[in-house]
Amino acid sequence: MKSLLLTNEFPPHIYGGAGIHVQYLSRELAKLCDVEVRCFGDQEANGENPVVHGTLASTETYTAPKSLHSVFAALQNCLDFNTQNIDADVVHLHTWYSHLGGILAHLNYGLPMVLTVHSLEPLRPWKREQLGGGYDFSLWLEKTAIEMSDAVIAVSKETKEDILRLFDVPEEKVPVIYNGIDPDEYVPTHSPETLRKFGIDPEKPFVLFVGRITRQKGIIHLVNAIQHLDPGTQVVLCAGAPDTPEIAAEMKTAVNSVQEKFDGSIIWIQEMISTPDKIALYSHARVFCCPSIYEPFGIINLEAMACETPVVASQVGGMKEIVLPGETGTLVPLEQQTESPFEATEPETFAADLAEALNELIRDPSRCEAMGRAGRERVLSTFSWAEIARETLGLYEKISRT
Repeated sequence: MKSLLLTNEFPPHIYGGAGIHVQYLSRELAKLCDVEVRCFGDQEANGENPVVHGTLASTETYTAPKSLHSVFAALQNCLDFNTQNIDADVVHLHTWYSHLGGILAHLNYGLPMVLTVHSLEPLRPWKREQLGGGYDFSLWLEKTAIEMSDAVIAVSKETKEDILRLFDVPEEKVPVIYNGIDPDEYVPTHSPETLRKFGIDPEKPFVLFVGRITRQKGIIHLVNAIQHLDPGTQVVLCAGAPDTPEIAAEMKTAVNSVQEKFDGSIIWIQEMISTPDKIALYSHARVFCCPSIYEPFGIINLEAMACETPVVASQVGGMKEIVLPGETGTLVPLEQQTESPFEATEPETFAADLAEALNELIRDPSRCEAMGRAGRERVLSTFSWAEIARETLGLYEKISRT
């Protein structure tokens, strides 16, 4: 069995959970079968398992609107994926950016096609702000790929329900296979010098956010909650890679505004940080906050839990299957979103509820320690990449026989 994984993100060019998923899945699959990864970028690894080939379309000659450049570049990369001979037994797609590549491999090379749903375009209407008319194309491409796939992997039970509700796919073609974590890499790490490097006081508790500046991650709700946090609290926003300049400007304005009325400190780390630094931040945080308004799974919550840090998250998507309220953290209800994706129907209420949940844990370090230990135990028992790879290989073998 040889698997071909098609993806936008792959190390060292990773900015989201889908890239982390492919990074670790490919590593574990390579212990069980031959694996090749074709991705966007300049990555190249021959004579190894997994084999890695990057391709990078040039947009220098594009005269189309700027919002469409990433769309057309993705399509060119997908063509390049296929002009180089494919000798795999199955093709496995990750995010809509790679879907055309999978369709071409499926039709031209006759390969069974698997697609992992990391998020669903119909549930991310704010992407129109980033892609313009390209969002209509991504909607069509995702629907086409999902409905012609031999199997569609959902990363959570709620994601499976969304797939069955939104697309014409038989239920038996939609298995649930969770994301995972490497518990040998993500371990509690004592490194106060890392905190000092980023301007964080190791002697004071802090709330940590890790994620991109995007509508989906709900970071604005956390920023709005800061004014309600106990005096003296530190808030560390490890947040970069904004979807658009407009979102970046909104974020900057919001942070500056709340800083003026907050009797604490906000440390905003805008550059991408190394994994060891990220692990140190997780490990020292009193609590990790994930205020996403849409989150099919949420690998970052596993990362925090593996580092023995409790999680306060919005009660949406796969996070309801990760966080055990009262045991490993707290889930905060989020009302139905409006058409404006930076808002909930009651954004002020949600921000206040978020702050209340954070304050409750910040004030109780012994409870946080107990939740942290329970969180790591849950990660070890339920979210292993080795088991996920075995389940994925079993799915490959199943669809290859039909």
